[in-house]
Order: sequence, then C-alpha cells, then structure tokens
Amino acid sequence: MNFGFSYVGLVFLVMLFVPNIIWTKNLPKDYEEHARRENKVLLAFERVGEVAVSCLVLIFSDFNVQGYSAWLLWLGAALLCMVLYEIYWIRYFRSGKTMKDFYSGILGIPVAGATLPVVSVLLIAVYGKNPFLFAAGIILGIGHIGIHLQHRREVQ
Repeated sequence: MNFGFSYVGLVFLVMLFVPNIIWTKNLPKDYEEHARRENKVLLAFERVGEVAVSCLVLIFSDFNVQGYSAWLLWLGAALLCMVLYEIYWIRYFRSGKTMKDFYSGILGIPVAGATLPVVSVLLIAVYGKNPFLFAAGIILGIGHIGIHLQHRREVQ
C-alpha cells in the first residue's frame, strides 16, 4: 500500500457526493419522519464507514490506474457500479420523489442508492489490494444498506 493522492478516489467521491447534494433539496415525502426512527447502531456504522471511506479512498495512490492488467477489471466493475448509481439518481430525480422511489432497486439490485456505492468501494479496495478500505466498506455497508432496508420495509 502506497500513500499518495488518488484521483480515482476523487472521481468516486464526486460521483457520490454531487447527487447527494442535489438530493438534499429533493427529499422524498415523509423522509424526515423515517429518519428519526433509524436504528442508532446502524447509524453509527454508517457514519464511521462514511468518514473512513471518504478519507481512505483519497490517501492511497494504489487506487489509481497502474497500467493494464487483469486487475483493471475490478476497477472497471467499480466504475460500472457508479454509472448505475448515477442512472439510479437520474431516475429518482425524474420520479415523483416518494419514499418508494428513493428505496427502489435497479437491474435487480435492491436499494440501489445504498448498495451500488458500497459495492463500488469494495471493488476499488480489491483493485488497490487495500484491506483498510475493504473493512471500511464493510462497516459502511452494514450501516448504510441496513438503514435503507429498514426504511424500505417501513414503506412497503
């Protein structure tokens, strides 16, 4: 593992944060009511995972393209997940912006808004051979996907 700036990590974070910033002005109806009932343990996992992923993905240059090899397929798969994530957001922003819309899936992937970025983090970690990012992705996934599944059950 090599310390250094990761432009791949920066691109990932931009793809992650831009739709989320836009979302703050396009919350689904009744979101605040559901957010108040979030499991505090899952919320703690989510917050720790968010901070850890955001930092780790930027500080290891191993996530940058290191030439052509079969390992690049892992990075390509991560990019595909993030492209699907962007498509998910476009679909949400064009929808009626209901809780059901927000917790929808895409291509059979449940709660896509939570699942896709977590899977992308795990794939980037494998590509960069970085167990710290992988562990942070697992922590993020437990919290973020767990909360989204909780909310989805409440609205169904």
